[in-house]
Amino acid sequence: MLQIKTFTFNPYQENTYVIYDEQKNCVIIDPGMYGPADERTLTDFIEQNSLNPKILLNTHCHIDHVLGNRFIFDTYGLYPQFHEGELPVLIEVQNYAPQMGFRYDISPIGETFLTEENVIKIGDYELKIIFAPGHSPAHLCFYSEPQKFLIGGDVLFKNSIGRTDLPGGNHDLLLKNIKEKIYILPDEVTIYPGHGPTTTIGFEKATNPFIRG
Repeated sequence: MLQIKTFTFNPYQENTYVIYDEQKNCVIIDPGMYGPADERTLTDFIEQNSLNPKILLNTHCHIDHVLGNRFIFDTYGLYPQFHEGELPVLIEVQNYAPQMGFRYDISPIGETFLTEENVIKIGDYELKIIFAPGHSPAHLCFYSEPQKFLIGGDVLFKNSIGRTDLPGGNHDLLLKNIKEKIYILPDEVTIYPGHGPTTTIGFEKATNPFIRG
């Protein structure tokens, strides 16, 4: 069974996830580490559990989700994988980070990109990809159907949704994708969001004030 470890990093309180299997294969999703303390927290967990990082994923490429991309590449040799539609968002980070007072080590860019047709393999396990733009131009979510969990990024939060006032955001599209691609998942699916606590599909369908199933 896949295990999920949650870290909360950087001034935006962003959730970084490490998912790993019994053979110690692991995937790092949205590395938001900012500074040596955050970086050591992540690497200590990986070392203490003898994990072998295989894949680096970005749900999307806003600054708080990519601050650690360069560190992961330098430490484990992994290029970030994301949808090609997020490339302009990633490139723009290096332009606005200094204006926001952030030290940003520029993320590497790989030669391949993800689409909804791809599958993320973690040893014997698989994560399906759900294309759910709206918060950002080409946002991806990662879904384990057997274990009923969703790494949701900034699409859907506990009683909230991702903001849509940033470049490339589209409020109507976000609501449409939540209803048509996220709310169709089983009610018992646990959502691991980009910020804040976990929630479930059923809970959000019943209580989220922004959109109902």
